[in-house]
Amino acid sequence: MGVFERFLSIWVGLAIVAGIVLGQTFPHAFEALAALEFAHVNLPVAVLIWAMVWPMMIGVDFASLKRVKEKPKGLIITLVVNWLIKPFTMAALGVLFFKYIFAGFIPPEDAQGYLAGLILLGAAPCTAMVFVWSQMTKGDPNYTLAQVSINDAIMVFAFAPIVAFLLGVTDIAVPWATLILSVGLYVVIPLLAGLITRSLLSRKGGVQAVDNFIAKVKPFSVIGLLATVVLLFGFQGQVILKQPLIIVLIAVPILIQSYLIFALSYGAAWAWKVPHNIAAPCAMIGTSNFFELAVAVAISLYGLSSGAALATVVGVLVEVPVMLSLVAFANKTRKAFPQA
Repeated sequence: MGVFERFLSIWVGLAIVAGIVLGQTFPHAFEALAALEFAHVNLPVAVLIWAMVWPMMIGVDFASLKRVKEKPKGLIITLVVNWLIKPFTMAALGVLFFKYIFAGFIPPEDAQGYLAGLILLGAAPCTAMVFVWSQMTKGDPNYTLAQVSINDAIMVFAFAPIVAFLLGVTDIAVPWATLILSVGLYVVIPLLAGLITRSLLSRKGGVQAVDNFIAKVKPFSVIGLLATVVLLFGFQGQVILKQPLIIVLIAVPILIQSYLIFALSYGAAWAWKVPHNIAAPCAMIGTSNFFELAVAVAISLYGLSSGAALATVVGVLVEVPVMLSLVAFANKTRKAFPQA
């Protein structure tokens, strides 16, 4: 695990502080960046999101799907949890906390924005960081790749309908045109670009060439994430300074969701006697989020200064320490599972 991934929460925390300070010091510069928008897409943020997502998509290999038929249980658990359970539990927790438990602390219009952000997080299963978690739990790398690849293929078709359904059920307006445009920009185009890049690299030097290239461009992905966080908190600074506890309130349902989904996935894998090198990554995929996509879509749908965008970035801040704690738990319980 590289220094950027291991200390991602620290870098995100520093980016938050930098964003707030810069936003208060240079408000006109941030206003100018916000104005660089076309068809509800902020152009500086779009470039940063592509820098984040494209390197991840190079790792997608649909040829790896042939491995799944050998051991289908892990994939079944992943798909059921990611697409039939996780989006709905996240929405339910968002409603519980922001419409009831925290109702006296948060204005209703802000609560709607935070709820929308949680829905976007819950509907986007992990794509890139799961390879890190898989490696740390000695997971089967080829099987993990197969799980991620089929999740990304499903995401192209399922993300927008699930998000639209949950937004509608929770009485949040659904801007269909912008939602579909966002999926095209931040899922379909990067996925196609990643597949083309992978194909070209494979022809020249095989899997090793692909891995070497991903390692070279990965820092740009992290830089894109941190720069996006700086922009977001540059716009959110005034709200946070007035309500510093808002970050904690948003983090509560995200934390509960993370441990709940891991328990469901890991418990199902244990009950079904799935080997540990498949069970651990299987649980990690559902627990972790494709937060880059969630951030991008939140910005496109609701704007840089929206509560939805803030909620997705809090998801970034929370994710790494939570996932590290679950990696430690998975490693300690390895002997409770069959070994491949």
